[in-house]
Amino acid sequence: MNDLALPLSGLSSVGGESVVARFDGGMLSSNSGVLALAEVEKRLRVAERLARCIDDPRRPDQIIHSLADMIGFRMKMIAAGYEDGNDFKMAQDALPSGRDLASQSTMCRLENLPGVRELIVMGRAMVDLYCASFRQVPKRIVLDIDDTFDAVHGGQQLRLFNAHHDEYGFQPIVVFDGDGRFVGAVLRPAKRPSGAEIRPHLRRLVRAIRSNWPNTGILIRADSHYCSPQVIDWCRANDVDFILGVAPTTTLRKHVADLESSTMARLEASKTNKVRRFKEFFDGAASWSRVERIIARVEVGAQGADTRFIVTNLASGKAKALYEDVYCRRGAAENHIKSWKTHLAADRTSCTRATANQFRLFLHAGAYWLMWGLRAAMPKRSSFAVAQFDTLRLRLIKIAARVVEMKTQIRLHLPTSCPDQRILRIVLNRIARLVT
Repeated sequence: MNDLALPLSGLSSVGGESVVARFDGGMLSSNSGVLALAEVEKRLRVAERLARCIDDPRRPDQIIHSLADMIGFRMKMIAAGYEDGNDFKMAQDALPSGRDLASQSTMCRLENLPGVRELIVMGRAMVDLYCASFRQVPKRIVLDIDDTFDAVHGGQQLRLFNAHHDEYGFQPIVVFDGDGRFVGAVLRPAKRPSGAEIRPHLRRLVRAIRSNWPNTGILIRADSHYCSPQVIDWCRANDVDFILGVAPTTTLRKHVADLESSTMARLEASKTNKVRRFKEFFDGAASWSRVERIIARVEVGAQGADTRFIVTNLASGKAKALYEDVYCRRGAAENHIKSWKTHLAADRTSCTRATANQFRLFLHAGAYWLMWGLRAAMPKRSSFAVAQFDTLRLRLIKIAARVVEMKTQIRLHLPTSCPDQRILRIVLNRIARLVT
């Protein structure tokens, strides 16, 4: 066995499930890697930030579990793969032999506690957390905005039937930055967002970011769902850059008809599998207030011509670089949504009330931050630095260990056969350098 010793005085949050067996004067515990998540949470203070947004109606002299404790508990359990809130004591600064954690009914009351105003404040707190995660104020950030379908199977508020998915559900708008940091999430019905809906969301988001960083440049990146006159005009009026997909139209295709023909001829002459070319021009839809810079990507292969369009207010940069090096990196947001939704079960929105489901989105966002912080603490050359969240969970979090509660410390005995104990030790030392 290899040991990790933690003092009882000012006990550090460490991982370990509730007692399931006793032997050799100690206790058998699984998921000892939760200690790393607990340390990340203590540095980022995600639970504390969200708890400050809620007015606790309980009598102070009768409170056993604080809001911050319960929120932190739920986030760590979601990150560890227990979306229904299993019992993990040591991750909550509680001794294995100490008080019980909050019951399932207590957690349910917590989820139904925040109202609309408190949830709006929480959204602002998530943006503040995002800004606090940087060591230095960046000169420029890129925000990827997208929506994702979330099927529901009950009578939840805001649910709507989506013909494309042939199911009832939600379609929350989710925002990440270019490096995969979580910025925000808004619960909404399962329909395509309109410009009138997107604009106030962008206004609140940008206002919150600029309250932290007034001089940081912001680039909005999204697909054609978000290319509307309201969004374009608002970005221009508020000094926000944008690069958005544009749905093909007859007018736009006229600009590239000759390019498609010449590209097809070039493909036949070169006998290659695919030829890609670019063109830029100024044009605009009838509903736009002005013409905009539009970039067309024409790709011809065995299946024929495939043409895509994007619109941007960026004045510099060649068409190819803007499309391939800037716009196409938006695809990474799909992986971030997968990490949040699939690996952290962010689609567990089964509460009846919409406010409770919005709060759940924030809880799962907090769990995303814990896993992101764990991965950010990895050595850059380690394979764990680019690992998916489920890989981190299986390799570093769900580790069986023997927990021994002593008078002045808690000792975790990791098995000598644990293949990743070295990286776990390195990460625990590096987490202290996470910036908050």
